[in-house]
Amino acid sequence: MNNTMEYKGYVGSIEFSERDGVFFGKVQGIRSLISYEGTNASELIADFHGAVDDYLAFCKEEGHAPETAYKGSLNVRLGSELHKRAAIYAISQQQSLNSFIEEAVRDKLTAVNA
Repeated sequence: MNNTMEYKGYVGSIEFSERDGVFFGKVQGIRSLISYEGTNASELIADFHGAVDDYLAFCKEEGHAPETAYKGSLNVRLGSELHKRAAIYAISQQQSLNSFIEEAVRDKLTAVNA
């Protein structure tokens, strides 16, 4: 089961509260809190789309750019030993540490989706 959905480039989580009998979620990858809910899948999707549309309209009204999720840059903490091993491996392959990590992540995701 996929616990995310996407709309206009924004990824939203999907969770369920048994106690309240409601599906809910929030937009991932940005600092602004954009949340939504629904009592069934159709309501959840509609509220997610509405929340994103409302956020984009608010940003336009306020005259500032909406946050962009997953810009392609992140800070990864590996621990000193793993960092050292990765750097040495990248050097031995005549590539940058960044390109090695990008390749490793791509390979892992390709294997998962195969």
